[in-house]
Amino acid sequence: MRRLQTRRRRERPMVELTASDLALLTGPNYATFVTMNPDGSPHATITWVDAADGQVLVNTAEGRIKHRNCVANPNVAITVMKDGDAYDWISITGTVVAFETGEHAERHIDELSHRYDGHGYSYTPGQVREILKIQPRRVIRY
Repeated sequence: MRRLQTRRRRERPMVELTASDLALLTGPNYATFVTMNPDGSPHATITWVDAADGQVLVNTAEGRIKHRNCVANPNVAITVMKDGDAYDWISITGTVVAFETGEHAERHIDELSHRYDGHGYSYTPGQVREILKIQPRRVIRY
């Protein structure tokens, strides 16, 4: 009987976000956020995005498809294009390393709503907001 050898994956070093990366991530620029469905197919959504402490932040609600997918498989991809300039973008692959709920997540979605829509967030009763904290592993810049 032949045994399959498993190769150890080399850990990629963490990537540091540059000032121009942070400008795209913290400006009113929409992101395409990609997770993997249980069947292996990609799930892509347009979402608001932010950054703090070297991580990319995506605010969602518990129970949504992107939340469930990240719990099952924390590997994600995010592409952010500058509003009005298709030639200024970044594409980030990374890992969801934390899920944060509570008051901070609620304040965060309200801040994002002001940034993107100009007013406070309209909550759905019973909705639990959650910040997905993503550690970048690779960044492609254009």
